[in-house]
Amino acid sequence: MPRPFRFGVNLLAPAPGAEWRATCRRAEELGYDVILVPDHLGMVAPFPALVAAAEATERPRLGTFVLNAGFWNPALLAREVATTDALTGGRLELGLGTGYVPAEHEAAGLPFGSPRERVDHLRRTVVELDRLLGSEEHAPRPVQPRVPLLIGANGDRMLRLTAGHADIAAFTGARPGAAAGSLQPLTAEELDERVARYRGLAAGRARPAELNLLIQLVAVTDDPGPVLKPLLERLPGLTLEQALALPIVLAGPLDDVVAKVRAQRERFGFSYLTVLEPSMEAFAPVMERLREESA
Repeated sequence: MPRPFRFGVNLLAPAPGAEWRATCRRAEELGYDVILVPDHLGMVAPFPALVAAAEATERPRLGTFVLNAGFWNPALLAREVATTDALTGGRLELGLGTGYVPAEHEAAGLPFGSPRERVDHLRRTVVELDRLLGSEEHAPRPVQPRVPLLIGANGDRMLRLTAGHADIAAFTGARPGAAAGSLQPLTAEELDERVARYRGLAAGRARPAELNLLIQLVAVTDDPGPVLKPLLERLPGLTLEQALALPIVLAGPLDDVVAKVRAQRERFGFSYLTVLEPSMEAFAPVMERLREESA
């Protein structure tokens, strides 16, 4: 029996309080299960944004997608997590990653580190958060006995960490590109290999993790060519047919997009999909159709 779908939207645009709350209420109205925020300079500060989202909504879970571990000291992060979980009534889901934009670390006056150093720091952060938040002596206390942990991963060491610790295994569907801070999308075959690698590492888990995929583009249209033109311009050599086949792209008529989401759950196990804020409205009819079919 496949795991039921969950859908999240990652809100990217800073906004005044009234506008921010209205966007969060709209996400709830559209049926999103999770309201998420990133951790990039120039975007919203994650934890106050989630507290404001909680005040504006009743049903959705609230999460970070994902925190850049290099920005955070584990003890200070534990305080933020516990406080935010308490202030949101136990609705928090914590997403963590290594960070991938060197310029942000430079602007913050923080070392970026090698890939190994960034993964090592994330590992220490995960272990220390487990220790601190798992202690009855830690103050403040979160509401949830365990705040669900999502880890965004692609490389082998990150997949091993995810297999050992994460409640939600988030696949970026991309790898670092040639330019610093850029990402190169994975083909379906490449993602097959990454998911298979994760499953091998997670084979001994008592409880399987939920599998998440970040969707970069959603367009319900009979003519996806114009929508995909900017992507094709950024990735020379990629044909329209190849772009449409990318797991992180959902573009085409509604029936085709719905069928692709179902097929990707069957093929990869992705039951939790995250879309970016610019796709929030476009993805709504896809969610509605999938829920109607599951009812």
